[in-house]
Amino acid sequence: MSKAVSSGSDATRNIRHTVEPIVLLTLSGLLFGYLGQTMGVTNMFNTLFNTAHQLLLNTVLFLMGITVLTGAAGRLLMEFHVIALIERMLVPFMRPLFNLPGRAAMAAMMTFFSDNPAIIGLAKDRRFNHSFKVHEIISLTNFGTSFGMGLIVITFMATLQNSQTGDTYFIPAMIGLAGAMVGAIVSTRLMQRFIRNDHRLHDVSFTATHSDLLDDHSSTDPVWLRFLNALLDGGKGGVAMGVAIIPGVLIISTFVMVLTFDAPTTGYTGAAFEGVALLPKLASHFTWLFELLFGFDHAELVAFPITSLGAVGAAMSLVPNFINQGLVGGSDIAVFTAMGMCWSGYLSTHTAMLDSLGFRQLTSKAILAHTIGGICAGVAAHYFYLLLSPIIY
Repeated sequence: MSKAVSSGSDATRNIRHTVEPIVLLTLSGLLFGYLGQTMGVTNMFNTLFNTAHQLLLNTVLFLMGITVLTGAAGRLLMEFHVIALIERMLVPFMRPLFNLPGRAAMAAMMTFFSDNPAIIGLAKDRRFNHSFKVHEIISLTNFGTSFGMGLIVITFMATLQNSQTGDTYFIPAMIGLAGAMVGAIVSTRLMQRFIRNDHRLHDVSFTATHSDLLDDHSSTDPVWLRFLNALLDGGKGGVAMGVAIIPGVLIISTFVMVLTFDAPTTGYTGAAFEGVALLPKLASHFTWLFELLFGFDHAELVAFPITSLGAVGAAMSLVPNFINQGLVGGSDIAVFTAMGMCWSGYLSTHTAMLDSLGFRQLTSKAILAHTIGGICAGVAAHYFYLLLSPIIY
């Protein structure tokens, strides 16, 4: 029996080792063949390298500046218990909105001021999770991700300027935050509904010992030293986050931009931000749907939510170019904020997060719930903006 199983697994492995490289080479050949034929091989490579270089200088360093400052601010608020105060204020809303215990507000605060993986350590902490049911603990993956990098996304969107009027997009960013809340509610409750009756969870429990529930001793350091340490430690965390987004921005955004933007009127030169406009051509067949759901007037804008699936930092790098080309308005910024914050690269983090919690088998359900939640976030942000803009402006 064991020999039969072993031979079967070997056969499967051999098939994968044969099929996977063929598929990879075929897809790569089609992609680079199409780009090279359209742009010219030399122009294609020059555009890829120049676009990555410009993103590194003009986008990554800007985003790193934001992550350092917001990281320092977030750590300072945590050190002096401001986040704990906000948590206590949010407790009455947690069960009615998210069907979670009040202390789950801490999970939202932590991911809002940092990133999705912050939920892992909290969910595995016995002092935190002892009052949760099993399906509620698992749904924290969706709940926390809905607020991942929230402060960075909102700060980035709110500080962007309209290329024509010079006004900032602070109000659309705040409307986007409301849309992200809708997405968080939908994603969290859907995930709970998907797994509530899963028989694989019946034998899992979370119990806490007396020592688990003891609070940590408060720091005895002087206030000025705690203040300084919080700023510096938070800033270091911001640097680490800024470095972590570099691969996503340079790799994903470069190819998304090449597939999104069109050739200059003078023809291809190999400069940054030239492209073949393939995504807009494909999206143009569904323009009516994107306009109905998100209010997108330009097919190119669909690149933002697509990129947010893998890395919201990479998606944010697309926005300044959209603004320079006059493609976005207040409604679009609200939708970008909502979907960027709600999705925040969940395809690249959900599997690892659920695996670390010991529930890898539920990844597909979590991804489905969060996909629906992110779409609902964008739809809600668009229609919130339409409803409120006559009052605000």
